[in-house]
Amino acid sequence: MSKELATFAGGCFWCMVKPFDQMDGIDEVISGYTGGHVENPTYELVCSETTGHLEAVQITFDSTIFPYEKLVELYWTLIDPTDPGGQFYDRGESYTTAIFYHNEEQKQIAEQSKKRLEESGKFNKPIAVKLLPAKPFYPAEEYHQHYYKKNPLHYERYQIGSGRAAFIQQHWGNKHE
Repeated sequence: MSKELATFAGGCFWCMVKPFDQMDGIDEVISGYTGGHVENPTYELVCSETTGHLEAVQITFDSTIFPYEKLVELYWTLIDPTDPGGQFYDRGESYTTAIFYHNEEQKQIAEQSKKRLEESGKFNKPIAVKLLPAKPFYPAEEYHQHYYKKNPLHYERYQIGSGRAAFIQQHWGNKHE
């Protein structure tokens, strides 16, 4: 059994948990903040756009069951990879996209996957997702953890109202139903 970490920023972290959480080989998905210069940031501080942090999820996974390549492929289907200014309704640096790699192998896999997506012709704009070395990850406040379970109706309304659900349906189909 090989436990590893993966960290992805994809806009609102509420929307990034459920698809990973439901996969075999995924042990834990934590919402939090990474990439910035402030230790132990709060949600309010990150939203102020002064910390450099992005909302992200950190995933503990068993790579023998769910390899990193599959995590990256799933990640692409959860976001608009061409938007450099945020994700859907959520704008600003804290809602931008990034793959935070934890080692050289993850970096190479992410680079290759990004290149395949760029060359696929699926999008007519450049892929804006940054590939960055992992930095300290700070778990978000408890009320943000597994939001889709704690507030299922609000979560569904947010997915639809933000435009995320329609974008995913249009570009990726029913992968997450």
